[in-house]
Amino acid sequence: MTFTTQILTLYPEMFPGPLGQSLAGRALAEGIWSCEPIQIRDFATDKHRSVDDTPAGGGAGMVMRADVLAAAVDHAIARQPQAPILAMTPRGAPLTQTRVRQLAQGPGVTILCGRFEGIDERLFEARPIEPVSIGDYILSGGETAAIVLIDACIRLLPGVMGAASSGDEESFEAGLLEYPHYTRPQMWEGRAIPEVLRSGDHAKIAAWRKQRAEDDTRLRRPDLWERYVSARDQSPSGAQRKKKREDES
Repeated sequence: MTFTTQILTLYPEMFPGPLGQSLAGRALAEGIWSCEPIQIRDFATDKHRSVDDTPAGGGAGMVMRADVLAAAVDHAIARQPQAPILAMTPRGAPLTQTRVRQLAQGPGVTILCGRFEGIDERLFEARPIEPVSIGDYILSGGETAAIVLIDACIRLLPGVMGAASSGDEESFEAGLLEYPHYTRPQMWEGRAIPEVLRSGDHAKIAAWRKQRAEDDTRLRRPDLWERYVSARDQSPSGAQRKKKREDES
């Protein structure tokens, strides 16, 4: 079954964009997923095809109109009723690998790309739309964020990555950043590949990789590390470790 992506946007020419290249591009050509941009202006009702207006209460910029967006969203729902609808906005919940995996297991996704100062809040009250953010920074519009979300989903679809296990040990899959990677040449600018990776001892290699993943996560992403430790200590084996530490203290 094709993973259908509908993108509600003022700039449909931005798609597939980079998604037409590499793994995503091959998967698109093979029909594993489809890219279906929808021009929001097509649902405007005035002669100027207006999609925005001045913010209530005053202020700079313009706000995307709820009535126009609702018509576009309803059109997308009619075409793909089972697909979740996500709006790319800095006011949304952070996108996580867990959410990406959930989306990739479904029939597809409909993405609303915000522009200007934002979207009339009444749209979120009236339609089943999930606000999503890809990070704590501001983009010119939601299109770039939509490309990020779609790419994250596509690579998890069956048949896209070469090996089914390719994504199993990547960053965030186990709550940690991924361990560092090395390849030939063995020596480069006086820096050698770690000896353990050349040992052929798979148990030692696995232990080294786990330790490096934990060390790097603790140093670079203390927020992830805190969640990882909390989840580990709440598991049955983690609870035993925690009790042991308490008994030893």
